[in-house]
Amino acid sequence: MAAIKRVRPASWWFDGLLLAAFVAITIGVANHALIGIDVALRDWFDHHRPGVLYWPAWVGNHLGQGGWLTSICGILALLLAWRRRSVRPVLPVIVAFALTFGVLTPLKDLTDRPAADANVVHAGRAWARGYFGVGGVSYPSGHLVNSIVWYGLLALLLTAWVPVGWRRVIRVVPPSVLAVTTVYLSFHWLTDTVAGLLLGLVLDRIMHRIPWDDLPLGRRLAAAGWAGPGLGTGRPADPRGGRSPELAGRR
Repeated sequence: MAAIKRVRPASWWFDGLLLAAFVAITIGVANHALIGIDVALRDWFDHHRPGVLYWPAWVGNHLGQGGWLTSICGILALLLAWRRRSVRPVLPVIVAFALTFGVLTPLKDLTDRPAADANVVHAGRAWARGYFGVGGVSYPSGHLVNSIVWYGLLALLLTAWVPVGWRRVIRVVPPSVLAVTTVYLSFHWLTDTVAGLLLGLVLDRIMHRIPWDDLPLGRRLAAAGWAGPGLGTGRPADPRGGRSPELAGRR
């Protein structure tokens, strides 16, 4: 059996830093050390949010909806699987869904934190709505985690069609827009958003470490012709913005 190729990022030290920062923020919120910053920023935006900016921010914030992102990636993966006669393009979609759901759901249930705009008063203090255990699913921000993981996967699935520069735009711009709009609209506390950013980067790095085209899939799929390369094996897209040479002439 051929050896599985090494993939990047190969080292884990940066993941350790990201997780350490996530744990530090979580402890800071649990100890109420960071809630004052959250509340002050929330209150400032609530008093400095002109109506003309609300709806553009609201639209931009919906770039992080996990449901339609999952659907787009799933449809694109099925298209690639059919064109390349390989089940491999579907595998990262399944893993991304399992990772985001399996990590976010227990964290949100355990922290039980209301959103910044939630109408919650705890122990007679409205500002205490930023506490853990008050009731809610705000921490960490699922919008940020979903945007980093799913837009990263979308860029991977578009490798054969889209130049590398535009794939970087896909990976960077939506999470950047969401990081601003979730706090600006008081949909999330600042600490929710930063924690979601850190956690999303960890999951994204895990996704990109997996050598999708080299994973052993068993003899049955290989014999049926459905275990061939499906991701990252085509020629690069035309840097001038045209179609990939691999797909040129196909209809």
